[in-house]
Amino acid sequence: MSIIANERRTIVLTGASRGIGHATVKRFSSAGWRVITLSRHGFPENCPWDAGPEDHVQIDLGDPENRAKGVEEVKKRLGGGPLHALVNNAGISPKQEDGDRLNTLNTPEEDWKQVFEVNFFAPVVLARGLLDELKLGKGAIVNVTSIAGSRVHPFAGSAYATSKAALAALTREMAADFGPHGVRVNAIAPGEIDTSILSPGTEEMIKDIPLRRLGKPEEVAKTIYYLCTDASDYVTGAEIHINGGQHV
Repeated sequence: MSIIANERRTIVLTGASRGIGHATVKRFSSAGWRVITLSRHGFPENCPWDAGPEDHVQIDLGDPENRAKGVEEVKKRLGGGPLHALVNNAGISPKQEDGDRLNTLNTPEEDWKQVFEVNFFAPVVLARGLLDELKLGKGAIVNVTSIAGSRVHPFAGSAYATSKAALAALTREMAADFGPHGVRVNAIAPGEIDTSILSPGTEEMIKDIPLRRLGKPEEVAKTIYYLCTDASDYVTGAEIHINGGQHV
């Protein structure tokens, strides 16, 4: 990825408010990047983030019409300038009322559709909509999949898991299609990461993880950063497992 001297790089990130997304904001910001965040919610007044509303776009990724308007708003914020990275981190995984996972037998059809709108369609719509800016920046796209996309998971629901499996396949297709435009597309597949949204019982899974611990959001953010910088210039179409060996 060739970077013009002294050019401040820009990343667009979905799902930035907590966990992996929040750690990613901090990682890129500390390296001097401009971070534009996308969320269904408005910018919180009590957030200490320096750029504030200037670099936050309110967008409902699950609503096709609102999503299209959000893409146009992002383009306006970029002002015709280059975009160096797009990280599709937002994802939803509905549960039953008692907190149990929803499987293929009991997931309502509307839930399937909503999960795929956010977890699958939003990444490709954002990438296509921002292609001109990504071409200018010789940018990189990172799709956040999941270990649940390749195995039945005790907590992640069926709609979530299948959407992440589809996103992994989409990453390969996008790598082939975006590559000739100078844009790289990769994915990361986190396992059990120590965040505030861990399901009860996750700690019991540690004994089955070769590294015998949960991952840290900062460790995931570092891998995302690697995939968005010139350290990974010749890497595209890959899915990197970040799970302490849980997938082996």
